[in-house]
Amino acid sequence: MRQVAIYGKGGIGKSTTTQNLTAALSTLGKKILLVGCDPKADSTRMLLGGLNQKTVLDTLRNEGDEESVELDILLQDGFGHIQCVESGGPEPGVGCAGRGIITSISLLENLGAYTDDLDYVFYDVLGDVVCGGFAMPIREGKAKEIYIVASGELMAIYAANNICKGIAKFAKGGARLGGIICNSRKVDGEKELLEAFAERLGSHLVHFVPRDNLVQRAEINKKTVIEFDPESNQANEYLNLAKNIENNEKFVVPEPMEMEDLESMMVEFGIVEL
Repeated sequence: MRQVAIYGKGGIGKSTTTQNLTAALSTLGKKILLVGCDPKADSTRMLLGGLNQKTVLDTLRNEGDEESVELDILLQDGFGHIQCVESGGPEPGVGCAGRGIITSISLLENLGAYTDDLDYVFYDVLGDVVCGGFAMPIREGKAKEIYIVASGELMAIYAANNICKGIAKFAKGGARLGGIICNSRKVDGEKELLEAFAERLGSHLVHFVPRDNLVQRAEINKKTVIEFDPESNQANEYLNLAKNIENNEKFVVPEPMEMEDLESMMVEFGIVEL
């Protein structure tokens, strides 16, 4: 069983990428558990036909204690029989959302969600936060493989570099960077920039996912591209991403760039002007 965490800057399309990736892996016959680690609880909606899944924390609040909760209440069967669960968050203005991830993963373990027949467990983790509970999949050694969704934009690369600092810090627990996934924003020289950035981290660009409005059309129809238009070029891109993840053997402790070097690289590729 491979445990994989997907990180990236907020708004970069991480959850969309993760849902299409897992949907593609399911078509390859892989059995998957997807754990949404975002208080917005939007990591599984396209796999569930738009269902706003009841979260672990909401269930605990309603039931009163963990002993009253059963696994089949938490898990929903999604596209490709992907098992979907959302950790959720605290009531607005109360508590720490990161604690919800810790509570949710511990409860899933205690209830036996991590079965031997699973090929993958994916954690879709909020934004570029690598502190506290949001670092739990890395810090506690739950996820051994980390992939970062980025684009050729400055802040996306800045966030990716920060995430790499978190991976390096918790490397003793076994976490390794599996690579960078580019979710294209059609920035000039984007692919070449992300390839150079990944190389300077000691890693590689796993796949370049081109921008296509079909993704938005699929989302409006509450589906992944894999389900909405499986014969499309974009579906094939996600399938290639899935195959690259499946066959990936390059896992490294990343070497984050210093801010001066990062800015110099952005100048070199014309993203930042002096």
